[in-house]
Amino acid sequence: MSIYQLFSTKPIQQLMHHASEGNTMKRALSATNLTTLGIGAVIGAGIFVLTGQAAAQYAGPGIVISFLISGMACLFAGLCYAEFASMIPISGSAYTYAYATLGEFIAWIIGWDLILEYLFAASTVSVGWSGYVVSFLKDFGIFIPPQFTAAWHTILVDIPNLGWKPLTSQLAASLTSSGIVVDHLPHVTAILNLPAMFVIAAITILLVIGIKESAGFNNVMVIIKVFVILLFIGIGFFFVNKANWHPFIPPNTGTWGHFGWSGVLRGSAVIFFAYIGFDAVSTAAQEAKNPQRDMPIGILGSLGISTVLYILVAIVLTGIVSYTFLNVADPIAVGVDAMGKGLFWLRPIIKIAAIAGLSSVILVMMLGQPRIFYAMAKDGLLPPRFAKIHSRFKTPYFSTLITGSFAFVLAGILPIDILGELVSIGTLLAFVIVCIGIIFLRVKRPEIKRPFKTPLVPLIPVLGALICMIQMYSLPFDTWLRLIVWMAIGMIIYFTYSIRHSLLRNHNGQGKAQQ
Repeated sequence: MSIYQLFSTKPIQQLMHHASEGNTMKRALSATNLTTLGIGAVIGAGIFVLTGQAAAQYAGPGIVISFLISGMACLFAGLCYAEFASMIPISGSAYTYAYATLGEFIAWIIGWDLILEYLFAASTVSVGWSGYVVSFLKDFGIFIPPQFTAAWHTILVDIPNLGWKPLTSQLAASLTSSGIVVDHLPHVTAILNLPAMFVIAAITILLVIGIKESAGFNNVMVIIKVFVILLFIGIGFFFVNKANWHPFIPPNTGTWGHFGWSGVLRGSAVIFFAYIGFDAVSTAAQEAKNPQRDMPIGILGSLGISTVLYILVAIVLTGIVSYTFLNVADPIAVGVDAMGKGLFWLRPIIKIAAIAGLSSVILVMMLGQPRIFYAMAKDGLLPPRFAKIHSRFKTPYFSTLITGSFAFVLAGILPIDILGELVSIGTLLAFVIVCIGIIFLRVKRPEIKRPFKTPLVPLIPVLGALICMIQMYSLPFDTWLRLIVWMAIGMIIYFTYSIRHSLLRNHNGQGKAQQ
């Protein structure tokens, strides 16, 4: 096998033909559905979970600047995604785009990377969902034993007025500075995060039943959470203590990435996870009614709305509560609690919105992953079972059940910070490849019809790729090691199975590169 065979590209006409073969998925999504799917994924973990955690660990109130950096990178990458999605409107997202432009080997890399992104994203958000459910139930006197509400071996302490929270070095320092002796607080060691596992199981069943039912559920969740987020922003401004914004960028601790400007940059990389919703929109292209027109609307519309809301929530949240107390799974709940007993009525409303919002994020992440499996299996790179469509529900049920099973286990045993950082590095890598692919395809295939064109090529794609690579560089070394291990597993699967079963290779005279 020559090196050229690894970079054989799949003709766009062939991609479209294979997408239309057999027992295809139902086209049921409008531009509005696609936009709300994007908002459903974007507005959730970033606002309800990662905003507080990234502020507490890396950026302080400067997390607002982190959101601006990530938002700019996402705008550039989103414009590239919009061109690809209008040009190649089938399932598979960046995997399919890479197959048409950069070759099969790069497509496999991005497909395997997207599995990391979506699978771990659903698990990440389910941990945040668990935090809000536990907090909500506690308001009504219902208590879940703390050892069943966090990742395996996580140490939890019972903090006055805040309840059971994971013990971190930052939290311990904050408690000590407040005069609280950490060793005197009740503590337990967690076993499993049962609420997180429950929501994964429930949404897996919903996704097997059907895309239309799932989209309808998502629309309702989006309306609820956007309304309540606006309510939180409007009321929260009256409870802002400007002293909490000083210093706006806390001084660096002496370690790169822990506060200071390096912390702002690392914060932008960590919260990048929160923006992957518009990526998920592109995985549903094969179920869109008019993908060439509606995909760019869904991608760019959801991105724009979400970025504005992120920045406003970050400003209000870090003004209400000192960033040092926000390294929890439910930071918005902590912010509402800090407003005082006079606003007790707002607490259950905010928490219901968070639960609804995070539910829709999990749904969209778990909707996207099986469709990537589906696209890879249709190309022969995964076993045919991954492309099976349910005869009645018209959904990729086998892939959905596999995704749900793995996410179910990960949600129960892994902490949110490890999950979130893995998703961020996987997302950033996907965006880099998409941005490079736009430049490559403009040069190699300028004649292809592009219903939507990325402006200022190559400037926009180059800027998108560069900002994403800088953010990848700023992530912790352990995250890079986990990515390397994950990609090594992917290489083993590709060279032992996928390369021998590739339909492109079999249909193309054993893999002549497409010119």
